[in-house]
Amino acid sequence: MRLAAVLWCSEIPGLQVYLFRRIHEDLIKNHMEGPSGFRELLAGWVSCGFVTIIENEIRFWNGSKIYLCHCFNEKDRFKYQGAEMHVLLIDELTHFTEKIYRFLRNRVRMVGITLPDKYKGKFPRILCGANPGGIGHQFVKSTFIEGAQEYEVYRVSRSEGGMLRQFIPARLEDNPSMNDNDPGYEDRLHGLGSDSLVRAMRHGDWDIVEGAYFDNFERRRHVIRPFTIPDHWIRFRAGDWGSAKPFCFGWYAVATEDTIAGPGVVIPRGALVKYREWYGVKVDASGKFMPDTGLKLHAEAVGAGVRERDHDDIIVYGVLDPAAFSEDGGPSIAERMATGKGSTFRRADNARVARKGSMGGWDQLRGRLTGDEDGRPMLFFFETCIHTIRTLPALQHDEANPEDLNTDQEDHAADETRYACMSRPWAGKRKTPPAPLPTSGQVMLPPIPEPSSGGRIKI
Repeated sequence: MRLAAVLWCSEIPGLQVYLFRRIHEDLIKNHMEGPSGFRELLAGWVSCGFVTIIENEIRFWNGSKIYLCHCFNEKDRFKYQGAEMHVLLIDELTHFTEKIYRFLRNRVRMVGITLPDKYKGKFPRILCGANPGGIGHQFVKSTFIEGAQEYEVYRVSRSEGGMLRQFIPARLEDNPSMNDNDPGYEDRLHGLGSDSLVRAMRHGDWDIVEGAYFDNFERRRHVIRPFTIPDHWIRFRAGDWGSAKPFCFGWYAVATEDTIAGPGVVIPRGALVKYREWYGVKVDASGKFMPDTGLKLHAEAVGAGVRERDHDDIIVYGVLDPAAFSEDGGPSIAERMATGKGSTFRRADNARVARKGSMGGWDQLRGRLTGDEDGRPMLFFFETCIHTIRTLPALQHDEANPEDLNTDQEDHAADETRYACMSRPWAGKRKTPPAPLPTSGQVMLPPIPEPSSGGRIKI
């Protein structure tokens, strides 16, 4: 990125390049200082007077500039409201939220710049680098990687900006100078202490999420093929309201006995099976989901849609996001959903983390994923619940409160699943450890039996 920025600025007069990193300290340490930082790269030109470096701004002799920027919080993006970015460079894109990325992308435009012939049609442009994991993992994966062929250049829909896009994978073999300059680098990667992190950092595996909140979610254990659910199983639904953001509704069945649901799949008694979902996410012209973008349906339409998707199921109860019961001078969203041929819900338990004297919803969800004393999951998802399966394993911890989930991510399916779990609290049993053998000098007495019918105790 640094070399490209210097090259382009030297050949295109008046070019404005914005280089972003989320944290200012990382921006300076990784890009301004060090043996390959801007100060070292441009030292010769600086001494000749061709380039001037003033704080976080690099000025070239031909009027081109490189701005080193950071954007830690989503509100910080408004500092760049009026910027005209001819080139947007983002280092570690997965450290940013989708909202920040889309805002900055909208600032990329070019007016009044004369391009050399070899650059015509190639500017303005965006270049992002990223590693798997982090708060933006899911949106980066769905935006740039899922459905894309490596190195193929294709044009995206108007809703995505209408720009040309290309996914370039980066593996250790693609950077031979790394082994030349640091021969022990690969060994240190394998010493990270986590197989998933090695696969992500060494091989660029985007199906691995290091630091995931639900690190006990495993597709092979929790995702099952649909099967015919017995009629006598209790069925209920849960919902998380959304308008500009997606809503999510899930339909669940409660196993009343141990059941074989397929080859090697046993549903334990008391387990929840999420057998249907309705995720209100917008779809672009190409049929691709637009992550974290809602349908903006009216509450009445959503309520009718839920009832329609009940089909002929006997729904015992429904729990809904407590925010939907707020009344602001008129009927609440929950009331409006119940009108006409709508659907009714009760207020869900919204406890997220455990407090004194109360349980936490995330603990309930995590506990069910972990399973019973025999290691069998107590929560399953039909493979048709694609958005739950897509978003749940990618969610990250809140940096300010590690016990909670980072709510800047696409957490709607997780919230809905949490409401479902809290509606039927579950406590796993632990296997009783064997009694310790007596040590030398101890006498083990037999247990005192229960009183006989005559009231005497026999020893």
